[in-house]
Parts: sequence; C-alpha cells; structure tokens
Amino acid sequence: MKNVMTKTLAVGSLVLASSPLFAAEYVIDSQGAHAAVEFKINHLGFSWLNGRFNNFEGTFSYDPANPSASTVAVEIDTESVDSNHAERDKHLRSKDFLDVSEFPMAKFVSTSFEPGSDNTATVQGDLTLHGVTKPVTMAVTKMGEGDSPWGDYRMGFEGTAEIKLKDFGIDYNLGPAAETVYLELYVEGIRVSQ
Repeated sequence: MKNVMTKTLAVGSLVLASSPLFAAEYVIDSQGAHAAVEFKINHLGFSWLNGRFNNFEGTFSYDPANPSASTVAVEIDTESVDSNHAERDKHLRSKDFLDVSEFPMAKFVSTSFEPGSDNTATVQGDLTLHGVTKPVTMAVTKMGEGDSPWGDYRMGFEGTAEIKLKDFGIDYNLGPAAETVYLELYVEGIRVSQ
C-alpha cells in the first residue's frame, strides 16, 4: 500500500501541475470508505459476478467555469481484488487474469473531459491494466458538492465504462458472455486547494 501511495502522489503532483490555474483540486477519499472501484462480469450467461478493488488512491481537479479542463487520475492495487470468494480471488490474482506479481498496479489517467447536460460528462482516458495501456471512455455524472459535517468541502462523481479483457492481454476463456467487464467508479473527493 505504501507503493500505491507513493505512486499516487507522483501522479497527483503531475495532475495538479497541469491543471488550470483556478481549478479546485481534490483528493479521493478512498481511505474514508467514501469511494469505490467496482466491476461486474457475466457468469456463463446465468448471473453476474461482482467484485471490487479495496485499495486505490487518486486525485481530480474541477473548474465549474471551465469543466472541460477537468482531470482525474486513479491508481489501483490489483492485489486488493475482492469478489467475496477467497479461492476465486486467488485465481483472479494469478497469471490467468491480473497477474499481480508482474503487474501490481492498474491506473486510469484522463485525457479529456467533455461536459454534457444535467451534470453529465464523457471522460476519455488511458487505462493501464495487465501491463497494457488502452484508451477508455467513461460516462460520468456529478452527484453533488458542498460542505461536509467534518469541516471540509467535498464533491462526488460516479462513472461507468466497459472494457474487453482480450484488449488488455487477458485471454482466459470464460465463454462469449464474459468477454466484457463493466467498471463502476464512485468518487467522493476532499478539496485540498482552490
């Protein structure tokens, strides 16, 4: 987890350095259990397998006067994968899937933010998973913002994306119904500068 924090701070510094002058900067409250990186994949066409990554860090910037300049960067500890089944999680960490000993980190870094209507946006970015970096499109909705009961200022978003396992070099055969993984990101950020 120390490596996660170190790399996240490095990414966060890069994001902050390249952010607009008047953008508000936020740190994702993953330690306070107010954020989540979740996924689901079809199981043989019968049901859904749901999971999450328990350890991740990230930052984002947002300028309401210029939302298209917003940025986000998230780093995920792949060993923290949790599908609520110990043996399956062991398999997910193996070379058949995430290969966490070789690729302990996944990350998403935005490349563009296109505002839509009703607090929605389309975020383009680069996802690095299993040692492969590919462009990914995420549909994002701003949930809200304001002062929190803890004396800080917060902003929240949710986002969804779809990826193909084979695009990231994961070709373990789970059947045609399980070629796509559906990602869900829930982010509550604490403002650290204005």
